[in-house]
Amino acid sequence: MKAAKKHHALRRKIERLERKLVRQHQKLAELKRELPLQPVKDYLLAGRKGRVRLSSLFGAKSDLIIVHSMGRSCRYCTMWADSFNGLLPHLEDRAAFVVVSPDTPAVQHAFAQGRGWRFPFYSDAGSSFSKDLGFLPEPDEPCPGVSTFVKRGRKIYRVASAPFGPYDPFCSVWHFFALLADGAEEWAPRFRYMAQQMDTAR
Repeated sequence: MKAAKKHHALRRKIERLERKLVRQHQKLAELKRELPLQPVKDYLLAGRKGRVRLSSLFGAKSDLIIVHSMGRSCRYCTMWADSFNGLLPHLEDRAAFVVVSPDTPAVQHAFAQGRGWRFPFYSDAGSSFSKDLGFLPEPDEPCPGVSTFVKRGRKIYRVASAPFGPYDPFCSVWHFFALLADGAEEWAPRFRYMAQQMDTAR
C-alpha cells in the first residue's frame, strides 16, 4: 500500500513539473520578446554564388531565423542540423531559415550534400557577425545557438537568441534518451553509426 501511494505521489509530482516546464518555456520566450530590439548591421556573408547581405536572407519574409553552427568539424552541430530537414517546410512557412558557419561555401555545400540537408548555408568567415552577436566569446572558439531577426523597412533588428547544448529545446534526441532507464549515459553523437557504415559498404 505504501509503495502504491509513493508511486502515485511521484507520478503527480512529475505531471506538475512537466506542466510547469511548459509554462516556463512559454514565459521565457515572452520575456525575450519583451527585450528592446537590437539594431544590427547589414552584415556581408558568403554564399556559393558570392557575397550576400544579411538583408537579402529574409527573402519575401519579414522574419529570419539564423542558426549559428560551429561547422562540419562539430558532431553536435551536425546532429542538430540533421533535425532541421524535417522541420524545414514548417519553419519556412513562418520565417526565412538559414544556417551560418565559419566554413567556406564550398566546404558547406559538399558537407550539406553528403548529409542530404536542404536548408540554405552561408559563411561568416572574415565577418564579425558571430562575434558581435555573442556566438564567438573567445577567438577561434565559436559556440552554437540561434538568433531571430525582424526587418522593418531597411532596418534589421535581432529579436532574441538562445544557446545550443544537450537537453536544450531545439534537439529532441536528448529528451528521448532522458526517458531511458539509464538516460543518455556517456553517449555522444557521431557523424556515422554502425548501421550507416554497413549500408555504405554493401
